[in-house]
Amino acid sequence: MSRLPAASPLAAAPAGNPFFTHLQCRECGREYGRDSATHVCEHDFGPLEAGYDEAARRLVVTREAISARPGNLWRYREFLPVVHPPTTGRATGGTPLLRADRLARRLGIRELWIKNDAVNHPTLSFKDRVTAVALARAKELGFRTVACASTGNLANAVAAGAAAIGLECFVFVPHDLERAKIAASLVHGARVVAVRGPYDRVNRLCSEIAGRHGWGFVNVNLRPYYAEGSKTVGFEIAEQLGWQLPRHVVVPVASGALLTKIHRAFREWTEAGLVDEAPASLHAAQAAGCSPVADAILSGADVVRPVARPQTVVKSLAIGTPADGHYALEVVRKTGGSAAAVSDDEVRAGIRLLAETEGIFAETAGGTTVASARRLIESGAIPRDESAVLVITGNGLKTLDAFGESSLPEPEVIDGSLRAFEEEVLGRGRGAQATV
Repeated sequence: MSRLPAASPLAAAPAGNPFFTHLQCRECGREYGRDSATHVCEHDFGPLEAGYDEAARRLVVTREAISARPGNLWRYREFLPVVHPPTTGRATGGTPLLRADRLARRLGIRELWIKNDAVNHPTLSFKDRVTAVALARAKELGFRTVACASTGNLANAVAAGAAAIGLECFVFVPHDLERAKIAASLVHGARVVAVRGPYDRVNRLCSEIAGRHGWGFVNVNLRPYYAEGSKTVGFEIAEQLGWQLPRHVVVPVASGALLTKIHRAFREWTEAGLVDEAPASLHAAQAAGCSPVADAILSGADVVRPVARPQTVVKSLAIGTPADGHYALEVVRKTGGSAAAVSDDEVRAGIRLLAETEGIFAETAGGTTVASARRLIESGAIPRDESAVLVITGNGLKTLDAFGESSLPEPEVIDGSLRAFEEEVLGRGRGAQATV
């Protein structure tokens, strides 16, 4: 197991980042000031992302400096868009990268690693990373109310993060979201608004509210900052592998931002001289009931076609119109990756396989990753004699609903006696001899 140094919440406040300089349109390259809460270019409506003084940063950032810091996501502060010392996320990140030999044997691959964000702090998903960055910027920009559109994990993370720093919080979710995820937002005092319809309807409403009320929506007007938090997954993987890039990474895809930002993390560290340039293929994992990115990759299409009515138990990935779908498509093809779209039954089987072989209980997105990895290995998209990292983004306790009432065996109920145990559980009543 590879784990970063302990990320103590009592650690000294991390410094800010003087190398974060601007926002930049991903389409036309136009630059905008860094002190704004906007996410689209006024010229061509392209998405904005954070920009840095990379030349200056390259002169000062070193492996030694990073390694000496506490093991939270702010150990990578020179690569994150926060100007002042943040007050959020001091125990977020630093999740383990686990060598998964038993699962590797079951899937038939030489070497396999699990990046386990199912144990991330504080709400057990990778969304704690993006939220820590977005809320740090929300504080810098003077927002008093923060909000999000969410399929669940982000709602939990924003609710918890806002509570910890004293901001008013609203979270907007699809009306049929898993009850556990709704409860995990309500308990933190957030106002939870359930919107009838799919996630894309929720997201459109949030864009309108952001424009009317001026709140800080972490994945709308604060999206350029929020999305950068996903890079820390890529940074940690490379550091935990001994400062080298993985050969293959299988990533669950919802909006597509996680996949594209892991790729950006690898590029930034290569350009900064922290890792050697090497092939690192990114593969997209989606559920067949909502697989616009995987469908485009597998069909050879140049356009990611929206899914109007997602139909899958994998609610955290059920985004029919992925904001970064086009860019995810580009990254997969550029890196020599592929994709898989797996059934709900395969997802459930993937959850059980990971739990039974490695003792990790993942939510449905994690089951999608494992099931997709199996498909990709069987098809040869990931060669059996190579190495892969599977990104597990959330904890299985959040998606118990996916198993229903019949997907798992019932417990064996007996009277509280040794005889009952031996006869009914061990089968002693069928002639077996007790072991002394």
